[in-house]
Amino acid sequence: MCGVFGIYGPGRDVARLSYFGLFALQHRGQESAGIAVSDRGRLTVLRDMGLVSQVFSEQKLRGLRGQVAIAHTRYSTTGSTHWANAQPIVQHGQARTVALGHNGNLTNTSELRAELVEQGVRLNSTSDTEVIAALIARDERPLEAAVAATMARIEGAFSAVLLSEGKLIGFRDPDGIRPLVLGRLDGDWLLASESCAFDLLGAEVERELAPGELVVIDGDGCRSVQAVEPKNAGALCIFEFIYFARPDSKLRGVELHGARMRMGEQLAAEAPAEADVVMAVPDSGTPAAIGFARASGIPFAEGLIKNRYVGRTFIQPDKALREHGIRSKFNPLAEVAGKRVVVVDDSIVRGSTTNQIVAMLFDAGALEVHVRISSPPIVSPCFYGIDMADEDDLVAASRSVDEVRELIGATSLAYLSLEGLQDATRRPEGTFCRACLTRSYPTRIPDDLKLAKLRFEPAARA
Repeated sequence: MCGVFGIYGPGRDVARLSYFGLFALQHRGQESAGIAVSDRGRLTVLRDMGLVSQVFSEQKLRGLRGQVAIAHTRYSTTGSTHWANAQPIVQHGQARTVALGHNGNLTNTSELRAELVEQGVRLNSTSDTEVIAALIARDERPLEAAVAATMARIEGAFSAVLLSEGKLIGFRDPDGIRPLVLGRLDGDWLLASESCAFDLLGAEVERELAPGELVVIDGDGCRSVQAVEPKNAGALCIFEFIYFARPDSKLRGVELHGARMRMGEQLAAEAPAEADVVMAVPDSGTPAAIGFARASGIPFAEGLIKNRYVGRTFIQPDKALREHGIRSKFNPLAEVAGKRVVVVDDSIVRGSTTNQIVAMLFDAGALEVHVRISSPPIVSPCFYGIDMADEDDLVAASRSVDEVRELIGATSLAYLSLEGLQDATRRPEGTFCRACLTRSYPTRIPDDLKLAKLRFEPAARA
């Protein structure tokens, strides 16, 4: 994940609008944030470590003046959590200077990076985003052609916003793995990872960018180019529907809150439980828990209180931070004492969160804890922008459902079927990437891509 935003708005405070756009996309990344503005072609960039509200102040926003801006909030999948990898990344080349914000993960970074280094290009970060920026910055063809040529060379998942020559550009990989939405605020054009960013600004959704599409926004308006031929019907990440995207966003014309409620309803039909109360692991498990309760007739109640000042534990950059965050994030209510509880969550990735939640519920006096998961087991690494590129991290990759149940300490455990998940999206199977659930990838995955995200760090190369 990551969140990207862009606006072409002469006469507007584009930095402030970008700030609020990022604020709506904070759930997509918590490690760093940045905004780049162009004032008649002159770039100014401010980026730093931390949440959006920590990076930007009123004084800093006042210093970002221009007609066009891009913004980014980061969740690292290639490159470590340090300032050099914060985005937007700026690259100075023979042809132009570009600022780039990228959501996704390339699968051919190693070969492209080696090629650039051999040609004498200086790379200051260890992220794949700088590779994309460097390819565009050094390409002497016109900007639009340079971006299209780079899109044809890079592989994997990429939805990106780019600022150069006073123009705003958005582009998406030919599989459409990560989302990118085009919107309008009166007569001005915007780009964002999710439609919820437009809602905050009072903007209207125009449409989603098509797989392989490139849009160029400048003083002449917005024009579209099919830069790379789309592959089949696309392959939007199914995890966007399950967990990543905000429930008030729409993807493929489907509101995610409704889809997640349908996942819970289907789960109740597939895996009923005799229980006294249905509760959610908030917030991402709440719509499915409501759906489960509605379909089963078991009352829904709050059983876990979430400290909303603690970020998403799944997207913490390392295991120790994740496990520490779980205890500080959730606390059980006395509501569960003496009751048989169904607890609904959206997924089990590593198992550490679920294990601790089950233990907390038993400690609070629950008689039984029936865990229901509104997605199928995650059995395979993701190479497209989710930090789980190691099968050893995935609790269900080599364990049966009962073995996972025993590991997390639950009374019972059941997952939603793949067919049930697909039905809940109300979209065809062939329009999604489901590789983490099926081991079937939409793009070429090099044999050596059993990779840590830190593979370009100096320590990793030593």
